[in-house]
Amino acid sequence: MSRNETAVRYPKASKIFCLCSTFEKDLKDVKENLDEIIKHLNSRINTSKGQKTKAAEQIRSMRKSIDDFLDKLEQKVLDDLESKQSKLKSKMNTLQQQLKTQANQMSQLQSDFSKMTQYATELQMYVGLREIEKTTSEAAKYLEDLKSGGPLDEVNLELTISSELQSILKDVKSFGDVNIKTSPFTLQLKAGRKDQAQYLVHTIPTIEQIKPSFLRQLTIPQDMKQIAIQACRILPDGKYLTLHSRYGEGYLLMFSNDGMFMRKVVEFTEPTWDTCFIRNNTVAVTLEMQNQTALVDVEKNKIFKSINLSHKCLSVTSDGQILVISSKEKSTIVNLNDMSHKILEGVKANSVALFKGNIYGTIFWENKVCCYKSTGEALWTFMHDGIVYPQGITLDKNGFVYIVSDYNNCLLVVSPDGKNYKTILSEADGIKCLRAIDINRETGVMIVSGGTSIESDDSKSLETAFVYKI
Repeated sequence: MSRNETAVRYPKASKIFCLCSTFEKDLKDVKENLDEIIKHLNSRINTSKGQKTKAAEQIRSMRKSIDDFLDKLEQKVLDDLESKQSKLKSKMNTLQQQLKTQANQMSQLQSDFSKMTQYATELQMYVGLREIEKTTSEAAKYLEDLKSGGPLDEVNLELTISSELQSILKDVKSFGDVNIKTSPFTLQLKAGRKDQAQYLVHTIPTIEQIKPSFLRQLTIPQDMKQIAIQACRILPDGKYLTLHSRYGEGYLLMFSNDGMFMRKVVEFTEPTWDTCFIRNNTVAVTLEMQNQTALVDVEKNKIFKSINLSHKCLSVTSDGQILVISSKEKSTIVNLNDMSHKILEGVKANSVALFKGNIYGTIFWENKVCCYKSTGEALWTFMHDGIVYPQGITLDKNGFVYIVSDYNNCLLVVSPDGKNYKTILSEADGIKCLRAIDINRETGVMIVSGGTSIESDDSKSLETAFVYKI
């Protein structure tokens, strides 16, 4: 019985055959796409090989051009050297010949004088001496003229190497730079069904592709706009939480998903520094000077537990299983299941974040960003002129590190390996006095606390928080 006949007699079988046919086509399309990509990559490998050969030829061509140019310059100065030395030699040969003529004349006079003293009469002696005196006087004058006129001055050949040529050895540090430039994948593949993944491999965006788009600004109550926002967080349900601090006191504020003020959650009578979401409506708030971290139920609006540490409590972060609480000297990991503590002596930070088991921190007073293993072992450190007085820190789902640079009034992104960075927000975007940041990794929503200028006084600002999509 054929497949079509079976489909007619058994309707359910028809659906199965349809599915088989569809999956068969899907497998065929995916296989063909893979083959096309492999073929494309082979082509790219050959292309890169050709590009390497072309670049090598360019290097050799440039080297030959430089060699030819230097050979011409060398020959020109050698020809000039030969010409000037030849002229000097000619002048000195001419002078030397003149002197030899004078010397021969003096030798002849000496011979004549000797004969004259032996055989000449007194009259002959008188006439001869007059002639000798005249010739000797002329020769002496000739020598005096040579000494005063310059022909006997020392003349030396000296070479001065061109300063531009000498600067090559000092200023030129590289023959050239080899860069790898990327462009979007353009190969046309067979499109799969809508319920299939549209890409064979999840691609992580490059740092250049990260561009935040503005969504909203939190509506801060008027009587709180000039109070410092120490921290801002995005809760799992999309609401926003801000931690304010003033005159040694602090309080948490809750905002709705659209940025409207909802309520004051809880107040503190001690200086507060940072807050983070833990789990089950619970957030942590650090009380710096008290060496304490308070656990707050944001639904019941109350503090239900305090964690006491052996050091000051600056920043706090959590993945739902642990808390990391930092200070300028060291940090502590708190296990949320049994509340046990583990001290990390080498991990110091004014602001911390967690991502895939690693600890990330900004060190405000040293202008650097560090990444550590959970054991405290340093993985990388990033320092750059673009990061001055770093404050808040967070990461997106791809491991890019977002840092608020207080002095520069800007927000930077550092690559997951800590090697590159890019500025994505600055004062030109209408924000200043940046301090805190948070990202919801599921939705890609980002909140940044900062200030907006007061119209009557641009040097002052009103505290607020801005929400973006990344």
